[in-house]
Amino acid sequence: MDTQSLSYSHPRTSPYKVGVPPKQKFWKEFATSLKETFLSDDPLRPFKDQTVPRKFILGVQAVFPILEWGRNYNLSKFKGDLIAGLTIASLCIPQDIGYAKLANLAPQYGLYSSFVPPLVYALMGSSRDIAIGPVAVVSLLLGTLLRDEIDPVKNPFEYRRLAFTATFFAGITQAALGILRLGFLIDFLSHAAIVGFMGGAAITIALQQLKGFLGIKKFTKNTDIISVLQSVFSSARHGWNWLTILIGAAFLVFLLVAKYIGKRNRKFFWVPAIAPLISVILSTFLVYITHADKKGVDIVKHIEKGINHPSVGDIYFTGDYLLKGVRIGIVAGMVALTEAVAIGRTFAAMKDYQIDGNKEMVALGAMNIAGSLTSCYVATGSFSRSAVNFMAGCQTAVSNIIMSVVVLLTLLFITPLFEYTPNAILSSIIISAVIGLIDFDAAILIWKIDKFDFVACMGAFFGVVFVSVEIGLLIAVSISFAKLLLQVTRPRTALLGKIPRTNVYRNIQQYPEATKVPGVLIIRVDSAIYFSNSNYIRERLLRWLTDEDEKLQSGGLPRIQFLVVEMSPVTDIDTSGIHTLEELFKSLEKRHVQLILANPGPVVMHKLHASKFANLIGEDKIFLTVAEAIETCSPKFAEED
Repeated sequence: MDTQSLSYSHPRTSPYKVGVPPKQKFWKEFATSLKETFLSDDPLRPFKDQTVPRKFILGVQAVFPILEWGRNYNLSKFKGDLIAGLTIASLCIPQDIGYAKLANLAPQYGLYSSFVPPLVYALMGSSRDIAIGPVAVVSLLLGTLLRDEIDPVKNPFEYRRLAFTATFFAGITQAALGILRLGFLIDFLSHAAIVGFMGGAAITIALQQLKGFLGIKKFTKNTDIISVLQSVFSSARHGWNWLTILIGAAFLVFLLVAKYIGKRNRKFFWVPAIAPLISVILSTFLVYITHADKKGVDIVKHIEKGINHPSVGDIYFTGDYLLKGVRIGIVAGMVALTEAVAIGRTFAAMKDYQIDGNKEMVALGAMNIAGSLTSCYVATGSFSRSAVNFMAGCQTAVSNIIMSVVVLLTLLFITPLFEYTPNAILSSIIISAVIGLIDFDAAILIWKIDKFDFVACMGAFFGVVFVSVEIGLLIAVSISFAKLLLQVTRPRTALLGKIPRTNVYRNIQQYPEATKVPGVLIIRVDSAIYFSNSNYIRERLLRWLTDEDEKLQSGGLPRIQFLVVEMSPVTDIDTSGIHTLEELFKSLEKRHVQLILANPGPVVMHKLHASKFANLIGEDKIFLTVAEAIETCSPKFAEED
C-alpha cells in the first residue's frame, strides 16, 4: 500500500456522528451521582406513592423485618426453625465457652454473647440463615488487641471493661456504616486477602490451643508461630501432661471423624453439629469419675450461673481507655462485619433471596451495642454454625431465637455441670472448628486466576502466622489498597488489529490472526483517565508509537501517520486527563501524526466539548467506531477482506 492511500478522507458510510449528551443542570447531575453512590439499591422506592400511615408502617418494617415476614409465619416454618435452633445450640454452647477463653474472658461471657445478640438480630436482620454468636477469628483478634493494653490476669475487671467498650464502639462503627450507606468500604478488603487472613488466623488459633491441648502451665503471650513453638518444645520435658494429651487427642479424632461423616453425606449434617456437645458431656463425666483434675488435667472450674448482668456502667466513656476502646472496636467491628456480610450473601445466593447489606450492618451494629450493655463481647455471623443452620432446614431468623432460649436455659440451670469440663476438650473443639477456615482450594484457584491476588493472600497469611493477627490484617488491607492503586495508576492498554473478513478490531495479543492497519496505530485504553494515570497513559501511547515506528523503519515500511485511540472503556475523564490529551495532541503534531478518537462515551464527550478539546482536534477526528476511523484514514485497507 502506497503512502498516498493513507491520506485523510471523509467517512462515507455512517450517517451518525458521536453524540454529545444534552447538558444537565448541575444540581440534578450532582443529585444523580450522589444517589448512585449512596442509594444505588433505591431503598426509598417502596415508599413511593404511599399514604402517610402506610409509609410509617413500611418504615417500621424496614427497621424490624420480622414484622413483615412474621405475618406469614406458620407451624411448618416453626418446625424447621425449631430443629435448626436446637442443632446450632448444641454446637454453640461448647464453642462459646472455648471462644471466650480465646478472648481471655471467663466462659460465661461467651454464652452471654449467644443470648442477647441473636435476639436483637432476629428482630432486625434480613438473613434467614445466618447464626449469630462469638467466632474464633474475632475472639482471637479482640483478645490480642485487648491484651496489648491490659493484662487480663492482673487486671481482669479493667480488661472486661475495655472489652465491653470495644464491643460498644464496634457496634457504633457497624451501625454508622449502615446508616450512612458506607457499606462499600468493607469491599476494599479483597477476597484473596480474606482467604489468606482467615487461613493464617486458623493456624494461629490452633497453635494457641496447644496450651490446653498439651496441658502446659507456662505459655507465651505472643501469637507468632516461632514464639509458640519455642514455648511448646521448651516445656516438652516437664510441662506436658500426658493424660491431658490423651483426652484431647482422643476427642479431637472423634470430632474430625464426625466432621468427615457430615461432609461425605449431608443427611448426617447433625453428626458434626452435636459431636462437640457429646465430647463435652463424655469428657466431663470421665474427669469427674476418675478425678483426673487431681492428676494435672486442667478443668474449666466455675462458670457463673445466671443471665447477663447490665454493663452500662462498665463502659469507658472518658479517660485514657476510651480512645483505645474506640480503636480496638473499629478494627474488630470491621472484621466481624466483613465475615457476617460474606456469610449472609453466600447463603442468600443459595436460597435465591436478597439481603440488604446496609440493613445488615445496622442490625449487626444494634446487636453489638445491645450486647455491650449486657456483658457481651463482639458477636457476628459464624460460618460453621450458619452452615449447620442452613443444612438443618432453618426457614427464618426464629432459629436464632430458639438457640438463644436454649443458651438462656443453660445459663440458668446447666452451667454448674461444666465445672469438670477439661480445657483439652475446648481446645480440641476449637481446633476442629478452625480447620475449616483453611481453604486450600480457594488459594489454588487464586494462584491460577491472578498472581497478584495470590501475593495478597500469602502476604496476609504469613503476616498473621509469623508476626501477629493485627499485622496480618494490616498487610491484607495494605496489599488490597496497593492492588487497587496499581490498577488505577497503571491501566492496561491494548494494540488492536482487524479480525479477517469483519469490521471488528480486537486485541492482537488475544487474537493473533488480527492484522495491523498499515500507517495506522490503534490503541485501546482500558480505564477512565484521571490525574492519577493520565501521564502514564500519555507516555504509554507515545511508547507504543515509538516502538511501532522503529519496527516499521527496520522493515522499510511507511511510518505511522494516524494514532487511533479506542475510548469505549474510558468511562470518565477529569481536567488532568483533558490536559494530557492536549499534550498528546501537540506531541503527535510534532511527529506529523494525526490523533483520532473512536467512540468516546457520553460523559467523556461532554467534557471534550466543554473543554474545547473537540474543537482543537476537530469534530471530523472523532468517530463512532474504529472501523469508520480506519475507513477514513486508510480507505483501501477498509475495502480489503
